[in-house]
Amino acid sequence: MITKRIIPCLDVRDGRVVKGKNFVGIRDVDDPVNLGRRYNAAGADELVFYDITASSEGRKLFIDVLERVASEIFIPLTVGGGINNLDDFDRVLKSGADKVSVNSGAIRDPSVIGAAAKKYGDQCVVLSMDVKRVDGRFTVFGKGGRENTGLDAIKWAKRGYRSGAGELVLNSIDTDGVRGGFDLELLEAVSDVVDIPVVASGGAGKTEDFIELFKKLPRIDAGLAAGIFHSGEVEISDVKKALKEAGIEVRI
Repeated sequence: MITKRIIPCLDVRDGRVVKGKNFVGIRDVDDPVNLGRRYNAAGADELVFYDITASSEGRKLFIDVLERVASEIFIPLTVGGGINNLDDFDRVLKSGADKVSVNSGAIRDPSVIGAAAKKYGDQCVVLSMDVKRVDGRFTVFGKGGRENTGLDAIKWAKRGYRSGAGELVLNSIDTDGVRGGFDLELLEAVSDVVDIPVVASGGAGKTEDFIELFKKLPRIDAGLAAGIFHSGEVEISDVKKALKEAGIEVRI
């Protein structure tokens, strides 16, 4: 049985971890180094670091903050934000990332997925998708959820997979920060058309949401959350213990 992963996420803006709801109403949370150190000790399987305004502001990712976080943790680190070409992949990987997440950059130039997979290996290439329902259709948004690309999310996921992405992070804008559970409908639709690990993001509010995710959608490989872990309302160790008791394989 494949071990399921629990992944906290650091959304970083101006060097600070922030959190919002439905990708808006952003508020300050903590220092990314403090949180990275905490999650490393708490038993997180991986850590995701997003520079959430790099793409919308048309700038490079803040490498200094990334390097500080990477120096404090010993778990796999996925990094995204302002990734547009192979030079960006190279810079981020050399700064301590294990995997690089590409979102808006791949929307602008889909060939970057295959080029990066060929150069660094598909295990390093993560396609991140911000998805929202528009007129009853799953639609891809770019620039941190600010821009409706018009792309069909199911078709885009399939294209990214076929282009060489080794993992897919699926962020539901509709459920982000709502804490009513993961977007199971969206996750099922996407996981049906790809044959790579899919990470569920957006909507976790309690431990039971993770149990529901893996029980109802066993093809999903990992559950990602931010707010509930940052606040301490839910501890990663408690999530893993509950999953284990529910018969879901995790690394304790």
